[in-house]
Amino acid sequence: MSSKVYCIASFEPKPGKERALFRVLQGLEADTLREDGCIQYRVTRHLPSPFAGGQSYPLVFNEIWADMASFEAHCQRSAIAEFFEAHCVSPEGLVARHNVCIYTDEPEDFDAPRFG
Repeated sequence: MSSKVYCIASFEPKPGKERALFRVLQGLEADTLREDGCIQYRVTRHLPSPFAGGQSYPLVFNEIWADMASFEAHCQRSAIAEFFEAHCVSPEGLVARHNVCIYTDEPEDFDAPRFG
């Protein structure tokens, strides 16, 4: 049974703030990658392509966590809570809108054997 949690955290910066927000988000990477259970944590910028015509916020974290407990512990770290308070909640923040979603790679009816 897979316990991995995949998170896509998307951010729409306020006008003229994309570069500054990208730098702030990059600043969260190093310490997060040291967390137990963090498999991948990378902030990315949207690239235009005729082969990828979907809509998205321009800045996206692609995260993989070993399990739900690791993801939830990450969300409660002071640096992460402070980021959301300063940039997503505060009217003075850099973020206009954000969307954080988590996913599993396991089908609903997966019948893997359970040990223990």
